[in-house]
Amino acid sequence: MTPDAAVALIQRALLLALLLSAPMLLFGLVAGLLISVLQAVTQVQEMTLTFIPKMLAIAAALFIFGQWILVSLMTFTREILGLLAGVVH
Repeated sequence: MTPDAAVALIQRALLLALLLSAPMLLFGLVAGLLISVLQAVTQVQEMTLTFIPKMLAIAAALFIFGQWILVSLMTFTREILGLLAGVVH
């Protein structure tokens, strides 16, 4: 494997990690923003209030996007193993 191919592979892996984590991050961000607005409106400044809604939002994102994440990871793994088989022989 050439250095250029290795760099391209690392770039693809980092991009895939970014794409796969984006839905959970966005759901958590939206939940945190909504809870922050609610806290500002009601003037309830409890720090632990944001934890449960964020966790539920992230769990919902995993439930919604879980199959896509799994398929993407399996596809990338197959490509990596195919490249590895080509390098070994």
